[in-house]
Amino acid sequence: MTDSSSFTTSGVTGVLGFKTQMRALRAYNSADVPKLELVDVPKAGFQDIIIKVAAVGLAPGFFKLLKAGKISPLPVTVGHEVSGTVAEVGELVDTVQVGQRVRLHPNVSCGSCNYCCTDRDQMCAEGGMMGFTRFGRALSPLFEKYHEGGMSDYIRAPSWLVDVLPDNVSFELGAKVHDMANALRALKEAKLPPGSTVIVLGATGTMGSSAVKLAKFFGIGRLLLVGRSASRLEAVKKLASTDIICDTIALGDLGDDWPTTKALVQRLRELSPREADAILDFWPKGADIWQAMGALATNGTLVHMGGSPQVLPYPMALVSINCWRIIGTRNNTRADARTVLQWLQDGHLKAEDLITHRYKLEHIDKALATLEDRSLPMWMAIVNP
Repeated sequence: MTDSSSFTTSGVTGVLGFKTQMRALRAYNSADVPKLELVDVPKAGFQDIIIKVAAVGLAPGFFKLLKAGKISPLPVTVGHEVSGTVAEVGELVDTVQVGQRVRLHPNVSCGSCNYCCTDRDQMCAEGGMMGFTRFGRALSPLFEKYHEGGMSDYIRAPSWLVDVLPDNVSFELGAKVHDMANALRALKEAKLPPGSTVIVLGATGTMGSSAVKLAKFFGIGRLLLVGRSASRLEAVKKLASTDIICDTIALGDLGDDWPTTKALVQRLRELSPREADAILDFWPKGADIWQAMGALATNGTLVHMGGSPQVLPYPMALVSINCWRIIGTRNNTRADARTVLQWLQDGHLKAEDLITHRYKLEHIDKALATLEDRSLPMWMAIVNP
């Protein structure tokens, strides 16, 4: 009788046995909600590993881009924030072993271009994010091979894109390293001076709450958190280090006419007469929110990571006169992710409280409905296959 708990065949070592099918959340087009269905279990190539998924992040950004027709290629298995246990390794893999706990770094890139060699690998022309979309102008052969995500029982990944999880880092946090690394990238791009004042727009979302949690690593002295709900802002405020002055501004408290009365910028100036050194903008839409730039100091920085389709309503002459720096950024680099992972391992970063929702894969319809509704506060959501 064959023992299927551990096997070696055709250069592949692992514990999958004779499993041939698995569950996967598949997206086919912008019109339909992704569906949970049975698909073939992926096979490991010489340099691949197969991960038995333990936790995968539920990212609202993917579903917004899917509706907007911005996901390519399709169809695709959803899910770019993945952690789990190595179930198989290819013949040429010697960096990880079957049974090890790992997180996936989903950013596929060539590894040799100028961007990849200068801590900007998320800008690679051949790049894309597994379970998300390509970012290059054309679909590269590398991303075509490795574009499926991990909202499934198993995922195939290139062996060079996994990090071993420290024993004290849970699968759930391991999956959400990616989100925290995004916030880290935004903070790095701001090039903050010690004791800086920072405005966070969209502070109650995943990126905003992560930025608040990471603020202490950047010597920030004061945070001004902007969001729609006062109660949600108060919850996020508790994430900040106790040595950081933290104030909140709820747009719901400024009156319906705040865009025309400029109540937001007035309130920012009242709370902090010293102008802000930077604005971290995670707001996904609405040009009105950019009146906050009226509270930005000379030579201050606007970092936008919200993907807003709105046009910045400021003439370049004003940008020039104020010596403002305007930085657009997305995603994170391998170095960013490994920095977050190191902070978690060392115990300098405690982030379990960022995870607010957990779902089983068989309950994915409920998870997607909650994500769409947004009536409940949600910082980070995890799906456990």
